Amino acid sequence: MAYDDLRSLLRALEREGDLKRVKAEVDPYLEVGEIVDRVQKSGGPALLFENVKGSSMPLAMNVFGTDRRLLKALGLKSYAEISEKIGGLLRPELPHGFVGVREAFGKLGAMTHVPPKKVKSQDAPVQEVVLHGDDVDLDQLPALFTWPQDGGSFFNLGLTHTRDPESGIRNLGLYRLQRHDKRTIGMHWQIHKDSRNHYQVAARKGERLPVAIAFGCPPAVTYASTAPLPGDIDEYLFAGFIAGKRIEMVDCKTVPLQVPAQAEVVIEGWLEPGEMLPEGPFGDHTGFYTPQEPFPALKIDCVTMRKRPLLQSIVVGRPPTEDGPLGRATERFFLPLLKIIVPDIVDYHLPEAGGFHNCAIVSIDKKYPKHAQKVMHAVWGAHMMSLTKLIVVVDADCDVHDLHEVAWRALGNTDYARDLTVVEGPVDHLDHASYQQFWGGKAGIDATRKWPEEGYTRDGGWPEMVLSDPETAATVDRRWKEYGL
Repeated sequence: MAYDDLRSLLRALEREGDLKRVKAEVDPYLEVGEIVDRVQKSGGPALLFENVKGSSMPLAMNVFGTDRRLLKALGLKSYAEISEKIGGLLRPELPHGFVGVREAFGKLGAMTHVPPKKVKSQDAPVQEVVLHGDDVDLDQLPALFTWPQDGGSFFNLGLTHTRDPESGIRNLGLYRLQRHDKRTIGMHWQIHKDSRNHYQVAARKGERLPVAIAFGCPPAVTYASTAPLPGDIDEYLFAGFIAGKRIEMVDCKTVPLQVPAQAEVVIEGWLEPGEMLPEGPFGDHTGFYTPQEPFPALKIDCVTMRKRPLLQSIVVGRPPTEDGPLGRATERFFLPLLKIIVPDIVDYHLPEAGGFHNCAIVSIDKKYPKHAQKVMHAVWGAHMMSLTKLIVVVDADCDVHDLHEVAWRALGNTDYARDLTVVEGPVDHLDHASYQQFWGGKAGIDATRKWPEEGYTRDGGWPEMVLSDPETAATVDRRWKEYGL
């Protein structure tokens, strides 16, 4: 099972030699970011900075920086474990006989571990210390000034909790948070995000919006906050599904929200309608700075924490970064969901170099002319996949995770006069290449084998791929040790 809290995961990583304590004083202004970026890009260990200048809190970094550590944190041996589990729930079959009934009840029984459960304040470590009003001082929390042109210091792994003012549906999201002063946080809520919609609904009603931000949460909760779930799916339901156990929640002290009882630090406050401050610039996961824009400014009324808290953060910037394992987990976990929406898909891959949303490589079992184009448009209509800028469609015998193989297909199988589809549509709020914000050009490349019905009229039809003789290949496999190679 997944770890119950951050500190138990850190202890396990340290026992295995996969966490390094840094006892020397480090400066959160540029220095921490430079250290972490070098360690992460070299595949190094998780880091625990014990002496952060200006703060008494240790700072955990690069915790999810490798696939091995993220899988360990979530209690998994492979990402396929969850995708297979999701697939099993999405395609329930009618029970056949006693064995089928038992299996069906087994699925239902497993779901009893999913819903979060409420605990009392005295049983919630995150409320061991409670600060109100003028005792609140966000300068005591180690926020990072990571890149030279950043507009200030940011918390990059605070999990933001809101509720829809009309439906009451909870949302958990991961957004960057700029520390404006001791009691004010800038909320970078992009145009396509659920929390931004909650704020706009509250503003239209002339109401303020309650917000709670949790730091150092149980790993399954932290991952769930990054998952592109539909707005009516509770992230805590998904976190419990991944963890295989119910997530413990506690009522906040000053706002009508619940937060993880096992978190390290929680800040609570209210957003007044129309209260905005300039936020950014920020060196983002695209590898470029995003510009300064006005975003809601949250006034903090209360901070709760453990008696000896620690904070967790990440460094984002030019890939690869700690976003990599989180993005790969999402890619694998959501394959069954995407296949429900677009059943033509055999597999897909979202390359980290494209920020996971700029490019999708999709394989299909081609069944009719222009099948690839149908899939492109279906993917662009699938929830947050609508932000994908480039879709490359290949045949089912192409490994979408082998970028050399994909490039060979895409570069060799394409007549750009016929096989390139160009459209316009929504793009990510952070996209810097579109000529105007929020929408721009997209492309689809049909890199499948072409059929005569698609207008491919070359004599002999589509050529055969060069492959080894199967019998000879088997002989060489059998005799390989004899060659002394």
